[in-house]
Amino acid sequence: MKRSFDIWMFISTVGLAIFSLFTILGTKKDLFGNQLIFFFFGYGLLFVFYFLGLSFFRLNARAIYIISLFLLILTFIFGSLVRGSRRWIDLYFFQFQPSEFFKVFFLIFICEVFSKKRPGSVHQWWKYFLLFLIPTLIIFKQPDLGNALIYTSAFFGLLYLAGFSIRNFLSISAISLICLPIFWHFLKDYQKNRIISFVNPEIDTQGIAYNLIQSVITVGSGGFMGRGLGLGTQARYLFLPEYHTDFAFASLTEQFGFIGGLTVIILYGLLIYRLVKKAEKRSDSRFTYMFLYGVVFMIFSSIVINIGMNLGMLPITGIALPLISYGGSSIVSTLIMLGLCLSL
Repeated sequence: MKRSFDIWMFISTVGLAIFSLFTILGTKKDLFGNQLIFFFFGYGLLFVFYFLGLSFFRLNARAIYIISLFLLILTFIFGSLVRGSRRWIDLYFFQFQPSEFFKVFFLIFICEVFSKKRPGSVHQWWKYFLLFLIPTLIIFKQPDLGNALIYTSAFFGLLYLAGFSIRNFLSISAISLICLPIFWHFLKDYQKNRIISFVNPEIDTQGIAYNLIQSVITVGSGGFMGRGLGLGTQARYLFLPEYHTDFAFASLTEQFGFIGGLTVIILYGLLIYRLVKKAEKRSDSRFTYMFLYGVVFMIFSSIVINIGMNLGMLPITGIALPLISYGGSSIVSTLIMLGLCLSL
């Protein structure tokens, strides 16, 4: 198959990487070197996966899915406990988050299955739901509600593309609504507090609603043009928690203003547009078409959830903003996915 390297898709990722590096430089200089290494390593793997191509991984989709699922399970045994969560495996020199790397192999396997099977009733498809439910419940149990939501949105988006009927979707939605009290019961206290603080931020401005309120203040303090590189007071004086990870977008807009935030959103728009355009060009291949849209669902849902919570429009879930937030696992896994997309 002839490769078609989409230069605009690649440029959009570089633009986002530059914003990420400058945001880190202006808020937490001691992490700048690490972030730079993450991007160098990520782009190196982008080209490795670009040359390997998607077909190589499609042939071994089942085996890779099982191995990746095993790594997810290992987080409960060997995972490092960080702020009450076991999401990372410590390899002494570095930590990595299996749920981030599992995304690409989850997509490959699910798309391979869906490309061969035409959906019928919910009853006929229960075993395929297990392929989604098992890893998603493991991720939810770590706990990592944010990534569990990303997997859910991608899976149901792919179900729709596979031809799953609206009637079946309505049936699942009805069951989900009935199960909401059960879902609420299994949430951790801090997760419940995040939802409560979103519904009523005034309930405890110095407690459970603090992060949400500080994020909105940080975004607004940047104004139209921003305070300038390294001049953001909210992040620099630690009023805003997790300013380099969950709230990186707020830190970015404080330094670079509305213009900076809008530019980042435009870069995301360009990336999504090029992915969709490539998918439509490859509609002759059901597997390729679904994989490209699967990546779109993963990235788009991450963007919406993260920016939404930074603006106070969605509850805080603790999810990375693709190619902006600090963290090697998120950056590298995203660039691997895009490397495979570029190879198509």
